[in-house]
Formats: sequence, C-alpha cells, structure tokens
Amino acid sequence: MAATRLIPMHVNKGKTLAQSLGDRTDYAKNPEKTHKGELVTGYQCDPRTVDEEFMLSKRQYEQITGRRQRHEVIAYQIRQSFKPGEVTPEQANRLGRELALRFTKGKYAFIVATHTDRAHIHNHIVFNSTSLDGTRKFKNFWLSSIALQRVSDLICLENGLSVIAPKPYKERTKRTDYPHRVKNRDVLCEAIDIVLQKKPRSFDELLKGLQTQGYEIKYGKHISVKGKNQARFIRLDSLEAGYTETDLRARFPGRREHKAREKQAFDPENRPFDLIIDIQSKLQSKGAGYQRWASVYNLKQMSKTLLFLRDHKIESLEQLNQLATQKTAERDALLAAIQQSEQRLVEIGTLKKHIINYSKTRPIYEEYRKAGYSKKFLEAHREEITIHKAAKASFDALGVKKLPKVKELGAEYAEVLAAKKQAFTEYRQMKNEVQELLIAQRNIASLYDAECTEEKKDRRNEERSG
Repeated sequence: MAATRLIPMHVNKGKTLAQSLGDRTDYAKNPEKTHKGELVTGYQCDPRTVDEEFMLSKRQYEQITGRRQRHEVIAYQIRQSFKPGEVTPEQANRLGRELALRFTKGKYAFIVATHTDRAHIHNHIVFNSTSLDGTRKFKNFWLSSIALQRVSDLICLENGLSVIAPKPYKERTKRTDYPHRVKNRDVLCEAIDIVLQKKPRSFDELLKGLQTQGYEIKYGKHISVKGKNQARFIRLDSLEAGYTETDLRARFPGRREHKAREKQAFDPENRPFDLIIDIQSKLQSKGAGYQRWASVYNLKQMSKTLLFLRDHKIESLEQLNQLATQKTAERDALLAAIQQSEQRLVEIGTLKKHIINYSKTRPIYEEYRKAGYSKKFLEAHREEITIHKAAKASFDALGVKKLPKVKELGAEYAEVLAAKKQAFTEYRQMKNEVQELLIAQRNIASLYDAECTEEKKDRRNEERSG
C-alpha cells in the first residue's frame, strides 16, 4: 500500500534557482535518513551532482528554445509513503524508481531518496522539470495526482502489495462529525444498572448504592439525584421507561422485571464481502497455487483488472457477471443500430442517385413510349432508356410509390449519419469496457480455478498420508 503526492517546486524567496535546487535535493539526500546515502539512486544523473546537472539542462533549454519563465517550476517532487512493515528500504527504493520511470516515461532525470526516519518508509523522488533533450518542460496536467496514484497502485499490485481501497461515502470522516455527547441522564441510567447488578433488596438500598457512586440524593415529593459534575438535580420520574421511581419501586416486590438499556453502537457498519480484497489476499499469499497461476497468466494484466474492479466499484462475482451481461447486451444493441443506420444510408444514396437519373431520362423515355416503343428509337437512345428502367426497378424494389424530394433525402441522410457517428462513439467506448469486463471474468476465474485445484491436491495428499 502506498500513498502518493505530486508537489511542484519553485524558487525560494531570497534565493537563486541554483540555491533552491540545492536545498531541495540536499534535504532528499539527507544521510541521516537514507542510511548514509545508500538509499539514494539516480536516473540519467549522478545523485552527488544532481542540482548542477538539472541547472545544465535548464541552460540548454534556454539556448534551444530562447524562452525563460519568471515564475517557473524548477522541479517536481513525488512523495510515496508505504504501509509500515510491508516493504524493505531497498524494495521501496526500487518501487520508487519504477514509479518515476513510468510516470515521466523516462524523459526526465530524477533521483529517488528512501527515508527510514519514520515508522513508515517513504520515498522523496525529485525529477527535473526540463526534459533530458532540453526541448520541453514537464506539463503538470489536469488530475495528474490521480494518474500518479493509479500508476503507484498498479506497481504495488504487480509486486504483491496492497492498495488503498476507497471508502464508501457513508464511511468517510466528515468535518461536521463531532464526538458523541455523553448525557448525564445516560450516565445515571448506567449507574442504576451497575447497582442493580449487585441485587439490592429494597429501593432504599438502591439509593444507597447510588450514593456510594458519588450521587447526592434529594428526598421530597419526587426523589432527585445529582452527580459530581452535574449542575442540577435529575428527577427519577423524568428518566426513560424502566428507570423512573415508580418502575424501580415496582421491581423489588417482584411485580416488574428490570431490563438494562442497550448501549448504542456508533461504529460504522461492517462492509460486505469485497471481491478486490479477497483477490488481493490471494495474490499476497503467494502459495504454490499462486506460483503456478502466475507462471501461466500475466500478473500485470491481473493488476489492471483489480484497478478496473475498484474504479467500477465491483465487489462480488455476481455483480461482475451481471454487469458483463448488461454491457454486452448494450454493445450488441449499439452495433445493431449502427448496422441499421449504414443500411439506411446506402438506401438513401441509391434512391437519391436513381431519382436524379430518373428525372434526367424521363423526357427520353416518354418520347420512346409515344413512338410506340420503336426499335429504331431504342437503338438511338439505349443508354438513357436503360438507366430509366433501372431507376424504375429500384423504386419498385424499395417499395417507393411516391418519389421523395432530393432535398428531403439529403436532410435525412445528414440526420442518420450524425446518429451513426454518435452510436459508433458510444459503441467504441462500450466495446472497450466489455472487453475489460470479459478479461476480468477470465482472470478471476483462472485464479479461483488455480486455488480450487490446489485445495483438491491438498485433500488427496491428506487422504493418502492418512
């Protein structure tokens, strides 16, 4: 499990760019926090001279592009913190290097400094804002922190580590939540329960028991009690049912049984079975079944599947199968709509072409008919008459009795074409999603099959040994 954060770094007030770079990299390379520098590694730079090499690439950028920014980002820092006890410092440094390489695509120099001064091992990754070839600057794109966390989660899953599971909204800590206020009446009822557990023989013994707990008793028409930190007396008759003076007095002759009040539980509800957590535990166990499964299937592909399940909030195999069936049906419906639109576009194009040909050749065909379908006239105008007959045959085949206007056909063609483009965009997206769902089904089924095979083998071994 690793939490990440992307931090742009600027020039410190009152210092030069070189001094600011030196301060930031020196803090990351602190020997007291990195085992005397053993946990500091670099990519395309020497950790000992990283600030100078960063400055050299920035001068190269100014020479190539001729641009110089006043308030530029001099470097970026990635903080990657791991769950205590889950990784070694050396493993954390390796994972940090892999994270930086994937996130920067190997186009920016960086150092990875692993700090062990806290309970949780964490990396300080400082990469140059200027590319290695000196032609561009790193662009801190929209939602870059989310992309960074996703790459980190993918690397953790590929290496058998846990990832941070997003909490449902109702389980998140809200700023409006405050500690539960303990009421004096609730404390008094609990004190009465404690005294009643000692089985007093009378109502007076019950009151004496409250006095031993620090309550002051005031007698009168109505009995009232007051605790040490209370400002006012509380009348027993004002308590909830079962704790009033009448109810308590009625208990001792045996006419009424006292039931202790149930304590309210403020803990959040237990979450249902989580498919992601179950698969993670299987991958982290790394038993013999896992080893055989990993030798056949791609562990990186399974890691992507887990992130896909998390992003789509899929928590059970039943939910996954239902979603796959639903999305497959939607994909097929979109494909059918696209094919229907394509067919209509062909019909409109053909109809439009024949209407134009029919209109152009109509005068010739009328003369041919007036000539009594003369063979001589046919030989002279065979091409026009043939085109006219083909157009008429096409109308009959399409079932067109009244010829539409070419302008109307053009408008319908544009409308159908726009609908087809929209449906194709949705189909392409749906096709990718269905593919991810089917891959998830296949990968999960393969993992569970491997586990089932391993259990059967263990049972056979036990039966043989028994």
